[in-house]
Amino acid sequence: MIAELIFVGILIGTMSGFFGIGGGMILVPLLLVLGFEIKDAIGISIIQMVFSSLFGSYLNYKKGSLRVGDGIYVGIGGFMGGYIGGYVTQYISNNVLQFLFLGLLIFAMFRLFFSQAHEEESQTKTLSKTLLFTIGLMIGIFAITLGIGGSIILTPLLVGILHYPIKKAVSAGLFFVAFSSVAGMISRLHNGTIDFQNGLIVAIASLFGVALGVWLKDHVTPRNHKTALLVLYVFALAMLIKKIWF
Repeated sequence: MIAELIFVGILIGTMSGFFGIGGGMILVPLLLVLGFEIKDAIGISIIQMVFSSLFGSYLNYKKGSLRVGDGIYVGIGGFMGGYIGGYVTQYISNNVLQFLFLGLLIFAMFRLFFSQAHEEESQTKTLSKTLLFTIGLMIGIFAITLGIGGSIILTPLLVGILHYPIKKAVSAGLFFVAFSSVAGMISRLHNGTIDFQNGLIVAIASLFGVALGVWLKDHVTPRNHKTALLVLYVFALAMLIKKIWF
C-alpha cells in the first residue's frame, strides 16, 4: 500500500502544480478505488493539499505568476470557511458527500468549458474586498467538506467572470487552497477525523510532483492549458460515477 500511496502522491502533486488544484478532486476518487472510506480519503486529501499548495504557491510566486493582492481576501475567507467545513463533514453521510462531489465536478466542468482562455492582464476585472472574502468563505466551507481545496470552483470563476489569464487563475487557485486546506486540517485534527500517517506519505511524495507540474504549466499555451483542465474534469467525473454506480 505504501508504494501505491507514494505513486499517487507524485501523480497528484504534478496535477496540483500544473492545474492549480489541491488535488482532492482526483485524489479522493483514487483513494476510494484503493479501498479507503470516503471520510478517511477526505482527511488524507486535506493533508496532501496543505503540502502541495504551500510549496506550489511558493514556486509560482518566485516565477511571478502569483498575484497576491486580491488573493489575500479570498484566502482569508477560504481559511474561515475551511475551518468550518472541517467540522461539517462528520455530520454528513458518505452518500451525500459523494453526490455533492459529483455535482461540484459537473458545475466546474461546464463553467470552464464556456469561458475564454484570456491571455492579457488588461482584461482582468476586480471585485470589492467584502465580496472577495464572501466568495472565499462559501467556497471554503463547501470545498473542505468534500476534501478538495476549492480551486475547481474558484479557477472557473476567475477565468469566466473576472477574466483572469488562465495561468494566473491557476496560480491564484492553488494559493487559495493553501488557506482553505490549512484551516481544514486544523479543524479535522481537533475532532480526530484524519488519517495522519497515510496522509503524510501521500503529501511528502506530492512535493516532487508539484515542482514538475509548475514547470510544465509554464511551457504550455493558455488554450492547451484550458483543454487539459477540461480533460482532467472529465476523468475525475468518470472515476466518481464508476465508484457511485458500479
